[in-house]
Amino acid sequence: MFRKLIETTTIEVDGRVYVAHYFEQKTARGARRYSCEIVLDAGDRIILDDDTMTSLEAKVARLAPATVYSRALAGRGSEAA
Repeated sequence: MFRKLIETTTIEVDGRVYVAHYFEQKTARGARRYSCEIVLDAGDRIILDDDTMTSLEAKVARLAPATVYSRALAGRGSEAA
């Protein structure tokens, strides 16, 4: 099954901008699933998925900042300096 790129956008967290790619994929049963890949660093990505774009966008708005902050606290991101 192939993913189709729907949109590329940016997300800002504490003045830093991250690229977010939204994809659509059809399941084996013909339903649609949506996913978002947020690029934090060259080898660090967040991938979220949901049944609807609206719900996925709400999930991204809520979880992307939390993930960035948790990585900063753990000392994995450049924000931890």
